[in-house]
Amino acid sequence: MIGKQLGGRYEILGRVGGGGMAIVYKGLDILLHRHVAVKVLRQQYVHDEEFIQRFRREAQAAASLSHPNVVSIYDVGQEEDIHYIVMEYIEGTNLNEQIKEKAPLQVEEAVHIASQICDALDHAHHNQIIHRDIKPHNILIGKNGRVKVTDFGIARAVTSSTITQTGSVVGSVHYFSPEHAKGTPTGEQSDLYSLGIVMYQMLTGRLPFLGESPISVALKHLQEDVEEPRKVNPLIPQSVENIILRAMRKSTSERYRSAKDVLSDLESCLLPHRRNEPKVNFLDDDELDEEKTRVMPALRPGQYAVVEDDDDAPRAKETAPLEKQKKGWVKPLVWFVVLMALVGGMWYAVQYVQEKLSVQRVDIPNVVDKPLAEAKKILEDSKLQVEADYQNDDVKPKDIVIQQSQANNQVIVGTTIKLTVSAGPTSKKIPDVTNLKLADAKTKLISSGFDSKNISIVQKFLEAEPETVTSQKPTPNEEYTIPGDVKVELTVSKGRETFKMPNLIGKTENEAKTLLSVNNLKLSKDGTVRQPSYKQSKGRVTKQFPFEPDDDVMPGTEITLTVSSGLPPEAGQMTVPVQIKPSKEGQAGTAKVILSDAAVENSEYQKLTNVTKTETLEVKLVVSPDKDATIQIRGDNIQNDSITITYKNYQDQKSGNNQSNGAGTPPNADTGTNGGGKTEQPATPASGTGGASGKPAKQGSGGTTPPPTGQNGDAATAPAGNTTGTGGKNP
Repeated sequence: MIGKQLGGRYEILGRVGGGGMAIVYKGLDILLHRHVAVKVLRQQYVHDEEFIQRFRREAQAAASLSHPNVVSIYDVGQEEDIHYIVMEYIEGTNLNEQIKEKAPLQVEEAVHIASQICDALDHAHHNQIIHRDIKPHNILIGKNGRVKVTDFGIARAVTSSTITQTGSVVGSVHYFSPEHAKGTPTGEQSDLYSLGIVMYQMLTGRLPFLGESPISVALKHLQEDVEEPRKVNPLIPQSVENIILRAMRKSTSERYRSAKDVLSDLESCLLPHRRNEPKVNFLDDDELDEEKTRVMPALRPGQYAVVEDDDDAPRAKETAPLEKQKKGWVKPLVWFVVLMALVGGMWYAVQYVQEKLSVQRVDIPNVVDKPLAEAKKILEDSKLQVEADYQNDDVKPKDIVIQQSQANNQVIVGTTIKLTVSAGPTSKKIPDVTNLKLADAKTKLISSGFDSKNISIVQKFLEAEPETVTSQKPTPNEEYTIPGDVKVELTVSKGRETFKMPNLIGKTENEAKTLLSVNNLKLSKDGTVRQPSYKQSKGRVTKQFPFEPDDDVMPGTEITLTVSSGLPPEAGQMTVPVQIKPSKEGQAGTAKVILSDAAVENSEYQKLTNVTKTETLEVKLVVSPDKDATIQIRGDNIQNDSITITYKNYQDQKSGNNQSNGAGTPPNADTGTNGGGKTEQPATPASGTGGASGKPAKQGSGGTTPPPTGQNGDAATAPAGNTTGTGGKNP
């Protein structure tokens, strides 16, 4: 497939992944010149109508959604037996790979990812689409942190069947919901169950149910309770565990009703007042079953009276003689009058006794949430006694009434009302985070309830490893009550301080020592090492060890200096006369003399201007056994020459042999004076026309000629040796 074009527009660049149904390639949209992801149905399914329909359904399901947390579908097509979907290309990784690398994830990161997944599911459910295969492999995370839900390959509309074929279901068994595993219809809550498993895996680093086979895992979804996340990872706040447990309930009636409800819970679960909320409790299924078997008392004959209906009452009175009925009202009337008199007398007697023995009662005012002093005054003004009992409370401030023994009732005057008063939050000790990495220290503090906004960082150059906490304020084990109000300052090491090593090469010994002192560096025990040098004059630094110029170095580092003791004994110091001729006599020219020898390389020895006639320039140079000297003459309207002086020339001159390679002294040669006052023949070019020429040196008048100052500052004038001209123009 690599290099193939689909639809005449999408060029396949390379494979990026694959699943059981399709392979995903990275492609290039030639028309819009953008990268896309091309999902191609596997070849073994191209003739399976069921898989083709499922593949098309993915495109239809995802294309109907438009949300920043859902992978966008650009195009769908078929070319011969290749079925493909073109979708948005996400530069990044998937959640499964992040879990393998970093699990367990930080609580804040896991909640942030779950919130974005939940937002995408809410949008899909709102559009009547159930994903049915939420798992980390189908959650893409871009480099910008944006979460994208993909792979709607087994998604179905809410109104359609969820069973793919008789007796089987489609999906990832470790993320099945119980109803999905049974093959019964699935809905929005099935996706929420899978989301709960994804959150469990992000925060614990493992799956809630494992088994030797897919069937055993599916049975565990149906039968076994999940191990509580906080037992695996105690850093999970109780509020987050409650969300996971509610999302993973086996009964849909106990789960969240919608993705929107989960999202609302996720948005507030990390707030300080929710982190330590009570653990969620669920009623047992048996308690909700009205048809469960119960133990009831047996019914015995005659235990319950039979109530007769008025219609069944004897009707004998109806047949009584009319005369008896007329006479029967007198006796009841008498009894009624007597009875009323007795009732009136009794009522009067009771009122009299109550008036004599009455006890005054008062209403109990409600003083909850009031300060203790104010509550006492209110109750005492109502002629009631007060008894206060203190207890710690993480919500109510100190000296605030939490509850009272009686309220909204009448009691006898003088009754004692017991008040439970807040003693303030429970005192805790600040955790010790010294010697931890900064990220681990912040995680430990935040998990203890401290606000990340109140954690400040001070970085210093210290001996400890970089990003290590070396001290903290307040100090470890110092007591506090409300963590959200405590400001913590962490001192973090930036490692040892470094700076750029100064360049000591070419400095005098005293200058180098001063620079070391100024930069808080030390001279090593070895001090300075003296060695001969061609490059530096006597007393100047030729090498610094162990750090070169501009290397990163720490204060207090010891440095060893190598100082020049002058030229080596075998060094050959010579003064060579060089003739500079204009191209045409009388025509002014400019000349540069470039010298390369054992001490310098391509150095401009001297520049001459307005040269109108032949001039002789004495060039002082140094040769060594493995380094010859070269004198180049360059310029405008000047004969460009190049002269090579070899170490053999120096040896011949030193031994008194004034000729080299059988060449004699050319006529009109200049003369030079050697260092010992002895007349020597100057060097003569071995061949060519452009060589240097010289005259015999004049006889000295006693002693030696003072040494000239050359490139090294301590070179003495050497007798002119034989020179070898290269002839012709310098190329």
